[in-house]
Amino acid sequence: MTETSEPTTPLTGANEPTTPLTGNAELTASFTELYGQAPEGIWAAPGRVNLIGEYTDFNDGFVMPLALPHTARAAVARRTDGELRLHSTDVPGGVVQLRIDELAPHQGHGWAAYPAGVVWALREAGHPVTGADIQLTSTVPTGAGLSSSAALEVVTALALNDLFGLGLSAPELAVLGRRAENDFVGVPCGVMDQMASACCTEGHALHLDTRDLTRRQIPFDLASGGLRLLVVDTQVKHALGDGAYAERRAGCEAGAAALGVRTLREVPYEGLGAALDTLATADVDESVVRYVRHVVSDNQRVEQVIALLDAGDVRSAGPVLVAGHVSLRDDLRVSCPELDLVVSAACEAGALGARMTGGGFGGSAIVLVEEERADTVSEAVLKAFASAGHTTPRIFPAVPSAGARRLV
Repeated sequence: MTETSEPTTPLTGANEPTTPLTGNAELTASFTELYGQAPEGIWAAPGRVNLIGEYTDFNDGFVMPLALPHTARAAVARRTDGELRLHSTDVPGGVVQLRIDELAPHQGHGWAAYPAGVVWALREAGHPVTGADIQLTSTVPTGAGLSSSAALEVVTALALNDLFGLGLSAPELAVLGRRAENDFVGVPCGVMDQMASACCTEGHALHLDTRDLTRRQIPFDLASGGLRLLVVDTQVKHALGDGAYAERRAGCEAGAAALGVRTLREVPYEGLGAALDTLATADVDESVVRYVRHVVSDNQRVEQVIALLDAGDVRSAGPVLVAGHVSLRDDLRVSCPELDLVVSAACEAGALGARMTGGGFGGSAIVLVEEERADTVSEAVLKAFASAGHTTPRIFPAVPSAGARRLV
């Protein structure tokens, strides 16, 4: 999978920015007031939902995300004095001021670690970034499994790439964003979230092979087929930097080592039974067996969904989503009662399928539903949450949207 970590200090509130700057002119005016000069441009990078393929990306596997219309936007101007000044309209507090030649991993900085980590990663790769003034605002909910941190990283990377004339491609920017997340912030995520934010296109899902970053844009026009994909943000916050994500990654690596392969991508679905037999006699924890079963089977589920979309049979993907959720719940054990309730309530109300999406331990689920039943299913989920005494979830449609781009 998977999901990058979320800012330790929220970039945005659960639903909308604390102080939303809805227009580019408003963001420009705010930047100018803050820094005493106009920005040189404004860039945007989206959050994402993942249709299928979770915890597979750091195993060199397959994923299938799509970009959301929710974005992080950055107004940026270059500096030449080695200063990096960062401000978010969504976080209480003033400007975070850093020296770029003093940036080093694992120094904290809260939400500012994400854009600062990108500057560090660019300079570590030899790119001549000499400083910047950056103001950020975002509509990507944090803690919801929708990749708010990747949006921050990618929008920063894209802006600096343009302003400093670095000539980096969208996939190269995504890889730099992942390095910022892995090595500077300290979360051992895969590359899916940054690739989705950088490379998705409007009206498509992205079929990504995370081993070599080859990708294919899959048409995903649900409306024309009378379908809708809902995102249900449970409002249960998660943080992947707490060790649970790293433990699962380590377990996958232990499973690969026990099987004599570099990554679990090398274990074919047809050979899963034999692989599990090998692990049963190896000196590994039972959790490793479960993790291997999930990753290998989820790679197969991505291929199933691709085949169904290519055949124009999106509806038949519903049961595959449910199977993916069961695997995440029982084998990977990253679900929670609220996510399980979304899936059960939605399916009982007539949804075609549903599953948790992202890193788990909270966050969001997706629901594939006939357009005509979308309201009924949404109401059933809301009623189930109310009956269980849970916080009211936020429900909205996932509209496949454009990846990172310059706005002004």
